[in-house]
Amino acid sequence: MRILSGIQTSGTLHIGNYFGALRQHVALQDQGEAIYFLADYHSMTSVRDADARRGFAREMALDYLACGLDPARAILYRQSDLPETCELAWILSTVTPMGLLQRAHSFKDKVAQGLQPDHGLFAYPVLMAADILQVNPDGVPVGQDQKQHLEMARDMAQRFNHTYGVEVFRLPEPLIEEAVAVVPGTDGRKMSKAYGNTIEMFAANKATKKAVMGIVTDSTPVEAPKKTDTPVFQLWSLFASEPEREEMFERARAGGLGYGDVKKDLLARLQAYFEPMRERREALAARPDEVEDVLADGVRRARVIAEPVFAAVREAAGLGAPPRAEPKKRGRS
Repeated sequence: MRILSGIQTSGTLHIGNYFGALRQHVALQDQGEAIYFLADYHSMTSVRDADARRGFAREMALDYLACGLDPARAILYRQSDLPETCELAWILSTVTPMGLLQRAHSFKDKVAQGLQPDHGLFAYPVLMAADILQVNPDGVPVGQDQKQHLEMARDMAQRFNHTYGVEVFRLPEPLIEEAVAVVPGTDGRKMSKAYGNTIEMFAANKATKKAVMGIVTDSTPVEAPKKTDTPVFQLWSLFASEPEREEMFERARAGGLGYGDVKKDLLARLQAYFEPMRERREALAARPDEVEDVLADGVRRARVIAEPVFAAVREAAGLGAPPRAEPKKRGRS
């Protein structure tokens, strides 16, 4: 099974990215041919600083490797190192109805957050479809909030195949880990860089403590029972076993448990969980050339997979020089 996914390089990764995507990506490298990309083209809709974009991509590569991605078993590459993706995005855009893009939830949400609705933001699903379809994967790990983009990619694939009468693209299936919930941010909304409510994976201890202790709670007195479906308990649960959750929730419902105690325990668990990864990351950061070698090898391997798809697309659409006719063999006189 071939698996494809990516994460946008628009900022520092946080625990929502880890539990919502990164952890699953690392696990999937043992279940098939896993291909992951650092989506720096996609970051251009929100990041306007060139140095920052390169820095975010470099930091994300370190995060992937520190979290356990093995370059010998999975492919990791930087999206912009495969510029052929943009050509495919243009080709797909010519068979994509405007109405399909206008229905995109992500576009509507980002405009509502204050982002200017430029063409890049509007056409984001087409570039995402190109990322996916260029390697013809069997499955794409997505959260419920990204499922629509995969459905749109399948629609574009079908439209291209139908328009040119050739089954160039297969239709990838969503790989949704039902156990992965939306990770809440410190303010109760979905954890997102856009909301500024994140807890970073590898921030300095002081910054991590500030974020954890700043999780919004209500004014319920210590002695009163607590609701356990609130952000502080949901975040704590990410680092606890099922028996530990049952015990903590029973204490919360009984009263006498303060939110401050829950936050302190969450902080200790979070730091202990990520400490081995932090050590690996620091060691990798001291060898930047090795990380670039991983990305260079990754894009080389990704291009080998994508090239036959690019060639089939161009042939089907009548792009480039026509194939040369083989010379006729002379018969014996």
